[in-house]
Amino acid sequence: MNVLKRKSTQNVRYGESTFKYLRQLRLLIVLLCAGFGYFVYANWQDWLVRFDSKPINAYALIGKTEFTDYADVKDILLKLGDLKGFWGQDVKVVQEQLETLPWVKGAVVRKVWPNRLSIWLTEYSPVAIWNKTEFVTKDGTVFQLPMDRLKNKTLPYLGGPDYQSPKVLEAWNQIYSDFKAKNLNVKGVTIDERGAWQVTLDNDIVLKLGRGEWQSKLERFVTIYPQIEVSENKRIDYVDLRYNSGAAVGMVEQ
Repeated sequence: MNVLKRKSTQNVRYGESTFKYLRQLRLLIVLLCAGFGYFVYANWQDWLVRFDSKPINAYALIGKTEFTDYADVKDILLKLGDLKGFWGQDVKVVQEQLETLPWVKGAVVRKVWPNRLSIWLTEYSPVAIWNKTEFVTKDGTVFQLPMDRLKNKTLPYLGGPDYQSPKVLEAWNQIYSDFKAKNLNVKGVTIDERGAWQVTLDNDIVLKLGRGEWQSKLERFVTIYPQIEVSENKRIDYVDLRYNSGAAVGMVEQ
């Protein structure tokens, strides 16, 4: 019985030693695979670059753009310097530079074999001129655009602090609709830093509404406007409605 016990103990120790050896071997294989994988990951782009026969030297502007032309894209690409080849060029760099154009909302750039870029641009769409030198979209985004690129010359004139743009747009839509129904045309709405509103009609009459609620003041204007007597060789410059009732009318020479 003693001999059998000693033999059984030796078998167990032999099994444990074999298992320990296999576990170390497995760990070594895992480390080698991880090292090889990292090496491939760190150098794969350098390997692909060797397959580039010539740099990217052409591009296509896909889709219809209203404000961006081929010259704009060419200027951006020239600022990047010499482009790499199909495998080596990082299109994200090109995309980021195209999106620096202030009227470009987003860009998608793809490489086309063997040496061309395909460029798709999304532009902001202006619904009004903002603070005389900028533009605003229907969701209140303020952006810049050279005035000479604007094709629609009848945009309304809105203004105020940039963070107030959604509020001004909402007011514009309501005022324009209400006045249109009364055969009056509005061409501008602004709010200043203090929260005071002004409305400009298409005949350049300025309605001073002050801060706070303005709907009742505009209704008052519609009522009294036909009753205002204008002297010969003069015209109405402004109507001040910042009172609880009535209004003050300013005249200027024609």
